[in-house]
Amino acid sequence: MKMDDYINDFTTHLKGAIDIANNSNLKPTSKEINNVLICGLGGSGIGGTIVNDIVSPKATVPIAATKDYSVPNFVNENTLVIANSYSGNTEETLSALEKCQDRGSEIAVITSGGKLKDVAEENNYNKIIIPAGKPPRAMFGYAFTELFFILNHYKIIDLSFKTEFKNAIVLLDSEKADIQKQAMELAKRLYKQTPVIYVANGFEGVAVRFRQQINENSKMLCWHHVIPEMNHNELLGWRTNVENLGVVYFRNKCDYQKNQIRIDINKKVISKFTKNITEIWSKGDSIIENSLYHINLGDWVSWYLSEMNNVDAIEISVIDFLKKELAKV
Repeated sequence: MKMDDYINDFTTHLKGAIDIANNSNLKPTSKEINNVLICGLGGSGIGGTIVNDIVSPKATVPIAATKDYSVPNFVNENTLVIANSYSGNTEETLSALEKCQDRGSEIAVITSGGKLKDVAEENNYNKIIIPAGKPPRAMFGYAFTELFFILNHYKIIDLSFKTEFKNAIVLLDSEKADIQKQAMELAKRLYKQTPVIYVANGFEGVAVRFRQQINENSKMLCWHHVIPEMNHNELLGWRTNVENLGVVYFRNKCDYQKNQIRIDINKKVISKFTKNITEIWSKGDSIIENSLYHINLGDWVSWYLSEMNNVDAIEISVIDFLKKELAKV
């Protein structure tokens, strides 16, 4: 399969993830959960970042994410640790998990196999196993969805996410042609440019996902920032070295009102230095729908750019080289 096949199957992945979760036998815990740590990197880790953006305003306990070998000092026996590694062999995630085990944390696992699956089975941890053998970033729909089910199982969030996922699937299927059209138009504007991605607070994970997809699929550098923080620093950077930049605003009707105003003012400032500014408004009535809309559209942009750049969207030889060199240590 090519990367566009995976992107085209995005809603199929969401449906499959829901079916897998509904048939997973998760056992209860007697522990009182006081906080949550989600461990994961790359295509697996970004799910934790986006879930944190979505559920933290309503979650019953604080949620944090780590993308490193280390874990925060607060982790203890009352921490729910969700280890999320598609391959099951991500060394940073396995290292972080070992530290959480030493602290007696409640542990749940999302993986397709590898060492992480072995650890889960050996220790009788709650686990959700997703289909194996694909590029991790292409299986985002599976790992991302399962996080909601685990958080619900431990009573960190309620069941409202199920309806929102169902609505998101209907939305993305009905809007597929328009999403692809918008993505192609945006890809043309970003071709041979350095993309600059801006979002309002609460959607940074979506911007990171878009950036990562452009990095991995399109083999391009880009950057992102968040409003309002960007207004206190990066806005002043729009003075020099501003050639060949293509600005993208991912916008949502639910963005905080003052941030909406800030974005409009930002555009006035930035338009003095580049006319290559594009706004993409999400559709849907929930943050889950808004997020998945932009994620799917961004994935399509990254695919179209890979075609324009004449690169293999799936190839990750540099990352493979890095892992081989690390294995020698």
